[in-house]
Amino acid sequence: MKTTHIVSRILFYLTRFLAVVYFFLAAYSVFTLLTGLFLTFKDNGKYFQVCYPFTERPLMIGDYNLPYILFDFLAPLSLYGLFFLLSSNVFKVFFQPKLFTPNGVSHLRRFYLANLLVPSIVIFIAFFFVPLDNEVWMFIILHGMLGAFAYFLAAIFRQGLNLQNEQDLFI
Repeated sequence: MKTTHIVSRILFYLTRFLAVVYFFLAAYSVFTLLTGLFLTFKDNGKYFQVCYPFTERPLMIGDYNLPYILFDFLAPLSLYGLFFLLSSNVFKVFFQPKLFTPNGVSHLRRFYLANLLVPSIVIFIAFFFVPLDNEVWMFIILHGMLGAFAYFLAAIFRQGLNLQNEQDLFI
């Protein structure tokens, strides 16, 4: 179990770091797009470049139209920030002193619901505004499988919590 604690702690910090990076990039992109600071345009305004702060060196590029910016640029950044945040909360469950807790079940529930519902809902809405690549469907399938796996893991944790509570009543 010690190895599980170590690996889950490493994965917790890694995914929490990635969540911060993705959320920062999303917030920074919104800031640059709204203010025009650190933003450059190419091909007569057809493409935009979000630049590193105080430079004209591009950090991220994209088509300069609202549907693209919302669904192909900002949505993936912010949703993967959410994904890594929820992932880090799940990894945090595995290095706590008590494994089966209501909080752990709750984190797993949020994780599987987000993976099962959010990608499909966002892609359904985006379908009406932007053309979708074939790879997008692969992401939905992968997140669906991940959500299903987390659902089963949450069910196991719920059962473990029930058994643990019953055991505590006997003591």
